[in-house]
Formats: sequence, structure tokens, C-alpha cells
Amino acid sequence: MQRFTIACAQFAVTPMAVRENVQKAAAWVERAVQETGARLIVLPETVTTGFTPGCPAEELWEHVDVLPGPLTAPVADVARGLGVYVVLPTYERGPQRDVVFNSAALLGPDGAVRGVYRKTHLFPTERASGGGWSTPGRDPVVVETELAAVGLTICYDGDFPELYRCEAIMGAEVIVRPAALLRSFEIWEMTNRARAYDNHVYVAACNAVGPDAGENYYFGHSMVASPIAQVLALARGTEEIIAAELDPDPIKHVTYGARTPMIFDHLQDRNLAAYRNILTPAQSRFEPAQRIPNLKTET
Repeated sequence: MQRFTIACAQFAVTPMAVRENVQKAAAWVERAVQETGARLIVLPETVTTGFTPGCPAEELWEHVDVLPGPLTAPVADVARGLGVYVVLPTYERGPQRDVVFNSAALLGPDGAVRGVYRKTHLFPTERASGGGWSTPGRDPVVVETELAAVGLTICYDGDFPELYRCEAIMGAEVIVRPAALLRSFEIWEMTNRARAYDNHVYVAACNAVGPDAGENYYFGHSMVASPIAQVLALARGTEEIIAAELDPDPIKHVTYGARTPMIFDHLQDRNLAAYRNILTPAQSRFEPAQRIPNLKTET
């Protein structure tokens, strides 16, 4: 990993106005680079439409595109023109009209797609199996770049330590988390910092702000957390760009502002024998207000 600046650009999208939102995304990428000198820019979840589309999967399929595709070309053009990496989250057309993935593409400085992650942990309301619109992906994704090894996740994924551990084991040094999170700020902050600390990785989490077609209103507060759980940058609840310079040697000291040496490594120190039941299906002993179907193929 090299020393570089990462930025999160949180801005309001117009619900389901895909072409308008793509143009706005391109403009905010350009602004982020101009303001911060960032070489990797992260955008919010489903930045082309907003999270809740207000329509079934078949109709959503008509509004979105494949990756890469003509619809997202303006952002790719800006990435190429500026020579930067961009995490572009969008709903993605699947192979059939009723299949839509909640995806995040990593665009390279040449504008080409370096990797596409399809959200593996769908929020209950978006699951096609429960009456929603999204089909889950199955694979963690880590992309090797000259900046760092970049892991891709999306929103609700951040509640699942296993996925972040998988990507850390795969070599991720920075894990991005585009999001449209509606739970409390405390949960948002805690999960971002915990996933960073759990795995000694940087987490760059870009949350949505403003409304979507389901009349949900997102609170922003994008953040960058360090491998020792320090919040390096924190946005407010409005349209805003945050950025942080990432140190390529971040776990020499156990806490920030002190010289106390760190003598542990959460990956190396795992007791693998204790995890023999980790892939066992389970559910909480406590009962939520409602259980939305989650097909076995989605786990």
C-alpha cells in the first residue's frame, strides 16, 4: 500500500432520475479531486436511483444498466480524465428482467471497471425473496491496485463481521462501504469502527443523504476509520465531501496520540479451531418484530 488520499462524496440524488444522477455523480467526483487531491473517491449506495426504487424488479431493470455500460460512462470518463479510482454504486441489470443486483463497481484511472461487487447481505426490505427487488451476490471482492488492495462491501454488509474478515484474509487494506443507512448514527459509527479495528483495515463509508422514492431520508455522516478505530474524517448531515490521507504503516502504535507499541495482529492471532461452527445456519434467540423471508440461496 502507498500513502494516498481517499474521499467520500455524499450528495442527494433525485429519486429514479438515473441520467441526472449519473451526471451529478461525475460532477461530485471532479469536485472531490479538486478539493482534496483524492486518488480514490467513494460514492453512496445506489447513487443512480436512490435505495428504495418504488417499483418492482422488472421495472427497475429497465431504468438501470449493465456494468460497464453506456449509462455509467460519464463517471468512467471523469475517472479517466482525472486519472483516479472511483467506487460507483448502482443497481445493475442481471441476466433476466426480474434480476437486479445491488452492485458497486471500482473504476480505474483508465475508466475501465476493475471489479464489481454484488451485495451479499441484502437488507430485508430489498430481498426479492421477501417481496423486494434485489437478488444477492455470492462472492467477496478485493481488487489489487497500485494504491492499495481495495475490498468492496455495501451498507448492510457492515453488520456482518464475517464478510469483512473474508476480505481482510484476501488481502484487503482498505474496505469501502457505500451505504444508504437508516438506523442510528451510533450503529453506523460503531460498525464502521469495529470492522476497521476487527481486521486492521481502513474503512471508508459513504452514506446517502436526502430522500429516496420510498420517502426514506438518509442522514449522511460519511466517515473514514483507521485500522486502530480512529475516525479520520466525518461528514455532517448535508451534501459534503470528506477526505483523509491514509498511512501505509498504520498499526505500529496501539492508540493514536501515543507511542505505545502494538504487539498484536487480529488476523494472525485467530484461534481457527474455535470457528468450526461458523457456517452453521442460525437465528437469534430473540424474536424481531417481523421476519422477512431469506432464501437459503441468499446465505
